[in-house]
Amino acid sequence: MNLDKIDKELLKEVALFHSIPEGAVNIRKNGEGVYRTSSAEIEITPKKEKSGIDIFVKPGIKNKSVHIPVIISKGGINDLVYNDFYIGEGADCLIVAGCGIHNDTALSSQHNGIHTFHIGKNAKVKYVERHLGVGNGAEKILNPTTEILMESGSSFEMETIQLGGVSSAIRKTTATLQDNAKLVIKEKIKTDENQTAKTDFTVHLKGKNSSAKLLSRSVASGKSYQEFRSNLIGENECFGHVECDGLLTENARIASLPQIDAKNSNAQLVHEAQIGKIAGEQLTKLTTLGLTPKEAEHFIIKAYVK
Repeated sequence: MNLDKIDKELLKEVALFHSIPEGAVNIRKNGEGVYRTSSAEIEITPKKEKSGIDIFVKPGIKNKSVHIPVIISKGGINDLVYNDFYIGEGADCLIVAGCGIHNDTALSSQHNGIHTFHIGKNAKVKYVERHLGVGNGAEKILNPTTEILMESGSSFEMETIQLGGVSSAIRKTTATLQDNAKLVIKEKIKTDENQTAKTDFTVHLKGKNSSAKLLSRSVASGKSYQEFRSNLIGENECFGHVECDGLLTENARIASLPQIDAKNSNAQLVHEAQIGKIAGEQLTKLTTLGLTPKEAEHFIIKAYVK
């Protein structure tokens, strides 16, 4: 596998490694699979009828990980991939995904990743998805779609981060939880200039004592636009909480549209939304410590989405 400086920098940002780690790894570059290896506990196989991979995590394994980053380093790429994850009963694993696009050309590039998770009984998964756009070229577009199917007693924590530089993003996530399943989604998004980012969460709390927490933190600068939509549907005795916090600077705009739908009298569903600007006293305090107003603003934003 031939990786240049740009490729390595993208992998460092979106996959959190400086070199190829041991274990199960799949790397996709410019619309093609360029590296794939399985481990004794986690098998990665290519799909036969369409672009993408199947990931099989064996039942009962503990503290194992799989990395499946995507990188795009030129313009004119329109990539579509389907990835399915089959997590065995009682397994405990970390999945690191994400996509980085570097584009210095006049042609737009985009990646559309469709991920489906089949989480077995009492399995525990942490899923990290990081997105980044860099370069002075045309649009860098990322549209992730995620479906999460959780069996009884399972746990799924999803951390999705848009680091910046993405021209347009539409992220759709749906989840269905059975008895005692627990879902936590932590979203962090940063937009600037004329960028747009739209989030759409739909969670079906079907099982008794199932629970979901959706936490979104975002910063919108320049003339960018962000839209957050969520729908928690309580179909049993369950608990659901949505919290959306947005920070605005310059002429940006954020729209927050949380929705809750209780179909059972024992469903407890809560939503909170807060959008505002950087507090003046925060800027004043940092400038008295020697920072310029611009440096102070950058420091506050970085801490906010950390």
